[in-house]
Amino acid sequence: MSHDINSEQMSVTRRLLDALRLDPVLLALLFILSAIGVVLLYSAGGSDVDLMIRQAVRLSVAFLLLVVVANIPLRLIKKASFILYLLGVMLLLAVMFFGEVGKGAQRWLDLGFIRFQPSEILKLAVPMVVAAYLSNRLLPAGWKELIVSVVLVMIPVILIARQPDLGTAILVGSAGFFVLFLAGVRWKIMMILGVLLSLMAPLLWKVALRDYQRERILTLLNPESDPLGAGYHIIQSKIAIGSGGVYGKGWLNGTQSQLDFVPERSTDFIFSVFGEEFGFFGSVLLICLYVVIIYRGLYVAASSSDNFGRLLAGALSLTFFVYLFVNTSMVTGMLPVVGVPLPLISYGGTSMVTLMMGFGLIMAIRSSKRFWN
Repeated sequence: MSHDINSEQMSVTRRLLDALRLDPVLLALLFILSAIGVVLLYSAGGSDVDLMIRQAVRLSVAFLLLVVVANIPLRLIKKASFILYLLGVMLLLAVMFFGEVGKGAQRWLDLGFIRFQPSEILKLAVPMVVAAYLSNRLLPAGWKELIVSVVLVMIPVILIARQPDLGTAILVGSAGFFVLFLAGVRWKIMMILGVLLSLMAPLLWKVALRDYQRERILTLLNPESDPLGAGYHIIQSKIAIGSGGVYGKGWLNGTQSQLDFVPERSTDFIFSVFGEEFGFFGSVLLICLYVVIIYRGLYVAASSSDNFGRLLAGALSLTFFVYLFVNTSMVTGMLPVVGVPLPLISYGGTSMVTLMMGFGLIMAIRSSKRFWN
C-alpha cells in the first residue's frame, strides 16, 4: 500500500516538474549544492544567522528566475540573443561614463532603486549571440564565421577588462570561445590563434594588465616574497586547506577560518574554509558534485537536435566548469587571484542569479526535446 502511495507521489512530482519544464536531476543537484553553500556560509560567516538568511533569500529568487527562464520557448531565446547582447554592450559603455567607482574599479550602475553590474548580463548574452549566429551557418565554422564570432566576444571582454574586472572578462571570454569550440572550429585555426595569442603575450602584459594584476601573477610564482602583503591571501588559504588533512577538522571547527586568518572567507576564498573543515575527502566529494552537474548540462547539450540549443547548453556547462577550475586553482595557489566566486557556494547575489538563469536556459533547451533520464 505504501509502495503505491510513494509511486503515485513520484508520478505527481514528475508531472509537476514536466509542466514547469524542469529537469528533475539537474534541479536536485543544484538544490543539494546550494544547501551545502548555505550551511558552509554559516561557518564561514562566523555563525552569522543573518548572513545565512540573506543567502537563502537570494537563492530563492535565483531558483524562481530559473523556473521563469526555463519556460521561455527556445525560439524566443534565440531571437532575444542579439537584443540582449546589444543591451549589455550599451550598458557597459554607460558604465565607462556614468559607472559607480568602488575599491578602485568602475563596474556598477546605480539607478537609485537598484545597483548592478552590467557585465553579468554578458555572461549569458555572449554565448547566446555567438550560438545564435553560428547556428544559422554551415558548420564547422570557417574563417569568416570565426572572425565575426571573435569580434562579438572581444568587444564586451575588452570593455569589462577596462573596468577592471579580469575575473568576469575571463568568464565572458570563455563562454564565447566554448561556443566556437563546440561549433567545430578546425584544429589548424585553433593552433594559429594559439600561436598569435602567445606572440601577443608580452604586449598584453605591458598594456592590458594593471600594476596590481601583474603583481598578483608575480606573487603566484613566489608568494613568500611578500607574506604580509600581496602573498598573504594565497599563503593563508593554502595553510587552511592543508591543515584540514584527509577528513577535516569538522564543521565550525576550522582554526584558520574561525580566527580570521583566511581573507574573504565567505566569498572568493570560501573553498579554503570547506577544505579546512571537511578535508581532502570532503573536497573531492564536493568537486564530484560539480562534475556531475557539468556532465548533466553536457548531456542535455548532446541530446539537443537544435544547433543553437546544443551550442548554448554546452558552452554554459563548460563555463560553469571554468568557475570551478579558476576558483579552486586560485585558492590553492595554482592561478593568480582574479575574483571568481565558487559557484552557488560563495556569498553574493548577482553571480548566483546569472548562474541560475544559465541553468534555466539549459532546462529550456532540454524541454525543447523532452526526455527523462
